Amino acid sequence: MSKFAEPMTRLIDELKKLPGIGSKSAQRLAFHILRSSEDDAEALASAVRDVKAKLRLCSICNNITDVDPCVYCTSPTRNQKLVCVVEEPTNIAAVEKTRHFNGVYHVLHGSISPLHGVGPEQLRIANLISRVGRGEIEEVILATNPTVEGEATATYLAQQLKRQGLRVTRIAMGIPVGSDIEYTDEVTMLKAMEGRREM
Repeated sequence: MSKFAEPMTRLIDELKKLPGIGSKSAQRLAFHILRSSEDDAEALASAVRDVKAKLRLCSICNNITDVDPCVYCTSPTRNQKLVCVVEEPTNIAAVEKTRHFNGVYHVLHGSISPLHGVGPEQLRIANLISRVGRGEIEEVILATNPTVEGEATATYLAQQLKRQGLRVTRIAMGIPVGSDIEYTDEVTMLKAMEGRREM
């Protein structure tokens, strides 16, 4: 590999830590940043700093937000009695694209995966159980990914939530098995929400 000046090598090494970025992509990005204007480079650095400094998790639903509680949890036009449980904050955008879901969300920040050492205690399940325990929720829609881990998570949650006498539904499998909700188109996501079933 070619030797670059130390600041360039350090930037390439940091960029390689990003998901999906290998050595060649990191080099291209680093040289693009080098060729950028001082203002553009500063804007990028400032945006990265702001993400770390200003974003936090919503104390109610665990979505990433700059205000707490988040805009979904405080919206007077959303049905606070209907909660859609997703694995990651990025999954919310897929559900929102349907423009047919008017409830609120709960983000787990992962799924149960014993092979990777992720059990229920590593996920944001405790505050979901607390929300349900207050008696203000009528239905929980489990919109975890249609993968082995997503199914295991949905099954676990259904068992925990049904003990509380709650209506628990699962999105339909219009979404291809093994895929990620984040990449689902609007029609498929809408059909999956409409075809959800009791668990």
